[in-house]
Amino acid sequence: MGCHDAVYSNEYYDIISNDYEPIPTLQYVCRQNVADRYAIYYLDRRAVPEMSVGTYKYTSIPKCYTLLDQSALEVSGISRVQTQRNLELGGRGILIGFLDTGINFESQIFRNTDGSSRIVAIWDQSIDIGPHPKGFIYGTEYRKQEIDDALQQQNPTEYVLERDEIGHGTKMAAIAAGGEDEANDFIGAAPYADIAVVKLKPAKQYLRDFYYIKDDAVAYQENDILTAIDYLNRIAKEREEPLVLCFGLGTNQGNRDSNGRLATYLDDIATMYRRAVCIAVGSEANARHHFYGNLTAQASERVEINVTEDMRGFIVELWSHSFELFSISVTSPTGEVLPRVAVWNGQQQRHRFLLEGTSLLIDYQLGGLRSREQIIHMDFSNPVRGLWIVEVFPFRISDGSFNLYLPISDFLEEEVFFVRSNPDTTITVPSSAKFSMAVGGYNAVTDGIYVDSGRGYAVDGSIKPDFVTPAVNVHTQNQFGVYDRMTGTSAAAAIASGACALLFEWNINAMDNRTVNSLELRNQIVNGTRKVANQSYPNREEGYGRLDVYQSILNMRNL
Repeated sequence: MGCHDAVYSNEYYDIISNDYEPIPTLQYVCRQNVADRYAIYYLDRRAVPEMSVGTYKYTSIPKCYTLLDQSALEVSGISRVQTQRNLELGGRGILIGFLDTGINFESQIFRNTDGSSRIVAIWDQSIDIGPHPKGFIYGTEYRKQEIDDALQQQNPTEYVLERDEIGHGTKMAAIAAGGEDEANDFIGAAPYADIAVVKLKPAKQYLRDFYYIKDDAVAYQENDILTAIDYLNRIAKEREEPLVLCFGLGTNQGNRDSNGRLATYLDDIATMYRRAVCIAVGSEANARHHFYGNLTAQASERVEINVTEDMRGFIVELWSHSFELFSISVTSPTGEVLPRVAVWNGQQQRHRFLLEGTSLLIDYQLGGLRSREQIIHMDFSNPVRGLWIVEVFPFRISDGSFNLYLPISDFLEEEVFFVRSNPDTTITVPSSAKFSMAVGGYNAVTDGIYVDSGRGYAVDGSIKPDFVTPAVNVHTQNQFGVYDRMTGTSAAAAIASGACALLFEWNINAMDNRTVNSLELRNQIVNGTRKVANQSYPNREEGYGRLDVYQSILNMRNL
């Protein structure tokens, strides 16, 4: 059996493993290596056990991620560094990489003045007509020459088949790297930057079913995101250009620390020479999908989950530190109780609530790759409307703290929320990565907060978000070439990505080819952030403050 069916067919499981770890089964059809660090195995579902956290480990099952939806450039100090004499920064010689829904490669705002494209590479994972990128077993790659040749034709889309049907990727690229269109009063943050794009392959149906993702939700698999990051880094190495990775995806699956597989890999990129990573923090602050608890050795805590309508199902995750262990019991709306059991790694409980017809599967796992945090994974199948109660008991505790998360809003079929929710620590995964830049949003029109922007901090106390940029009604262009507005922290991450491209250019050209990475760029940005009067910084809403590239450069000039 070839790799094509294994990668694209729903009849094959995708399993992620560290390259040095034993694979979960001897039966695999195909293998994709990622950066000599990870391996993705494709397993024939007919020959292996059914998908479950208990069988394949939480860390090995791909998580699913979704999209996180001219004044903005002015308040961010970008317009000034674009036009200031002796600066005139535009991102020249810098590569901005996007892994998203694709791009409208025909748009004039992604072209040079001679009509050629600033897009140097497109990897469309969703179509498999070839050629594959070197080192990858699926998808179709288009390089700059092919794109330029296609643009010379009467119908370019007959030659480059990539399409952005959703528009999110095009909007992100326009904000970060769109060229100037004086007639429509538009310019992106880094209008002369080079562009590389990965159009992500949609998640397989078995994973959508496993996580109860609603039918019309956009969802992408963790393993395809890992390969996309590897591809963009390879393109930058090949071209010997600095790379800014613009990440506008997120999920509520996973802990808010730096130990997850995707967060770890993004941090690996962020610490490399001339690499920067900007990650949107999501828009979950007001979704009521986070509960924070704190127990003493003698107490338990009741967590009430309100299910507003009967539904197919949903997942709840309880996370605690590696030195904390908890157990749970669950009470249905009619009062039937699933009692708690003794806790050890790999313990599993199954129960069917008779009056509700709801099935519940609970897995106790050590979920982290490095620090071995505890995760209690609760799978509610066919839950009825009403109040479900999860009671949390201490088993072995130190400070007694724990966090519970419901799925990200776009994945839920019906409204589900914690009755006593907590808006803090609502940044989406993987924006808690330690060395990458977590970007939140504010409202540049009112100069007020963007109330939905995910709030920090990370569970290890790291300051996240690092800073904020405009995220409400940001001027952009959609997949049809029509100017539009975009709201969400994805837009904020796109502005930050363009700003990083400008700072890369300034460090290289004005500062004697200074070598910087994501950590140093973050410090430069933080050094120039604008603070709001009567607020203390850093804080959970805005991190160290509001992006101001011009002030960052002024402050560095005075060092």
